[in-house]
Amino acid sequence: MMPFGLRPDQLITELMEFNRLAVEGIQTLSRIDNVDVGRTPNETIYQQDKLRLRYYPAATTEVSTPLLIVYALVNRPYILDLQPDRSLIAALGARGIPVYLIDWGYPDAADRYLDLDDYINDYLDSCVEQVRQHASSTQVNLLGVCQGGAFSLCYSALQPDKVKNLITLVTPVDFHTEDNLLAALARQIDAQLVIDAYGNFPGSMMTRAYNSLMPMRLGLHKQLNLPQQLNNRRTAINYLRMERWINDCPDLTGAGFKEFLEKFFQDNGLVTGKLAIGDRWVDLKQQTQPVLNLFASKDHLVPPSASRALAPLTGSTDYQEKEYPGGHIGVFVGRHAQQVLPDDIATWLKQRD
Repeated sequence: MMPFGLRPDQLITELMEFNRLAVEGIQTLSRIDNVDVGRTPNETIYQQDKLRLRYYPAATTEVSTPLLIVYALVNRPYILDLQPDRSLIAALGARGIPVYLIDWGYPDAADRYLDLDDYINDYLDSCVEQVRQHASSTQVNLLGVCQGGAFSLCYSALQPDKVKNLITLVTPVDFHTEDNLLAALARQIDAQLVIDAYGNFPGSMMTRAYNSLMPMRLGLHKQLNLPQQLNNRRTAINYLRMERWINDCPDLTGAGFKEFLEKFFQDNGLVTGKLAIGDRWVDLKQQTQPVLNLFASKDHLVPPSASRALAPLTGSTDYQEKEYPGGHIGVFVGRHAQQVLPDDIATWLKQRD
């Protein structure tokens, strides 16, 4: 019996076509000199240690309160500005929203003792102050993405007077839902053993952990589709941009990694109410700003159930949520999302400006 029920002549034809496409792909790659990302014009208005605060001016201002995007420590925030036709940042700017973005940078051995108190009560608060000053605004709007959404929830509860509106995008809240495979895997990690061995948690190890959650789709299936991805310059560059981002995973500071693992993944602190950042307790009932909670229906890293858990926990009386088709990254880089997501965000903010 031949594989997949193919006759010998069909199998030979399929293999020859695969090889032809593979050769064409190699030739396409040889003609690509550089793959650029993050092309939307911006300027760095503040620096602190490895952190850079970037400002993306809007052509016109239709929302007076500046929007500060808080991305996760894992991977790089240029996924929000991957290329001109797939840029959430550019799309928001085109809708009259001035955007600021925290680029956490690449931690090294000197940063191993940075913890969540440093990231939320120092770095994030400093960026909020800089945005308020730069924009001459008394408050900011926060858009937290994934882990950055968890940070934003904590900050909005700790500093409610500084945040006007909060948007959470593919943000985990309940880390103990039954369908959360990443959380189940993370709870098995001995954080102290990792930082004793490495100092910081290696980004390459995080990439392998993500890939292990969908081994067929991110392994065999991806490789089999590679010749089609590389058969012309446009699709090849799109593929390379995504591959650059997927494998551009900064190390996580030892103390910050251990604390997030224990307080969020293991203790489920946002749900239990037993979460302290530094010497301050986080009570989500103190998070009273309007909330727009956005998540993806097929998110294998942050399943919808993990995000929907926010509704009964927040102190906001103006809470809305919306589920989008697609996965964790497709929700803001997919072609359909390029129109729908920025429209939803802009409309919601304008109604509350």
